[in-house]
Amino acid sequence: MTEPIVVVGAALLSGGRLLAARRSAPPELAGRWELPGGKVEPGEAPEQALVRELREELGVEAKSAERVPGEWPVRPGYVLRVWIAHLLSGEPRPLEDHDELRWLSVDEVWDVEWLEADVPAVMEAARVAWGNAGA
Repeated sequence: MTEPIVVVGAALLSGGRLLAARRSAPPELAGRWELPGGKVEPGEAPEQALVRELREELGVEAKSAERVPGEWPVRPGYVLRVWIAHLLSGEPRPLEDHDELRWLSVDEVWDVEWLEADVPAVMEAARVAWGNAGA
């Protein structure tokens, strides 16, 4: 059995809020929300991929902090692993694959329609970021 391709997701935090990104593509995912991120390239560490993806997708500099426990299947052959990340500089903008961004407080985290694959990851990230308040 081959190792799954790792997709990194960022639970990007700023001011006690979590960034959600609304997909604009592909059509079957458009309009649903996810944690920003993307595939780890060959030879790239997941933490490096996370920083690169946030730069490409959102135009920001960020640093990865702790890994959120667990991994979640996103589609056959792919697994999502999530890291808590902190914004270092820049204001996130939807540059690639997204058409809207929202900063969500602990009380708003379930106000958006997350992709099914992201729901358990968001639950765990919220638990890590905010304790039981976000669960």
